[in-house]
Amino acid sequence: MKLEPKIIKTEDQHRAYLAEVERLAARDPAPGTSDGDRLELLAKLVEDYEKERFKFARPDPVEAILFRMEEQGLRRTDLAPVLGGKNRVSEVLARKRPLTLSMVRALNESLRIPAELLIREPAAAPYLRISAVRGRRQRVAPTKRSRTRAPKKGNRANNS
Repeated sequence: MKLEPKIIKTEDQHRAYLAEVERLAARDPAPGTSDGDRLELLAKLVEDYEKERFKFARPDPVEAILFRMEEQGLRRTDLAPVLGGKNRVSEVLARKRPLTLSMVRALNESLRIPAELLIREPAAAPYLRISAVRGRRQRVAPTKRSRTRAPKKGNRANNS
């Protein structure tokens, strides 16, 4: 059965085109022949469908560092010489300190993390805040005015 080349829109079409690509590739047609041109066209249609259908989100810089640490069996202390000390490692991994250009270069060279991943803005780090209601802990996204302030001395109620 010969498929008429057109844009792939369904999973069934994708499977059929993929089977046709495999069948043609097994023959190993020469470039420029009708089978060679057909294989190239169908492979391109399959590739385009897969790129659109199977998109992967890129990790933020901290996730990329943590993944590479786990992959290579590294600990935080192993990153201290790369990032400039244990405190810096803790601050970066806690998302309290952004990566500097020298840190990006060092991570790229030592851990082979692509610089494109490291220069992105990291996701905001959630933190715990004690709620006024029964002392419950809540995850709250950081905001400019998320700190609670102590009441001024003059505003305290006199209980005497």
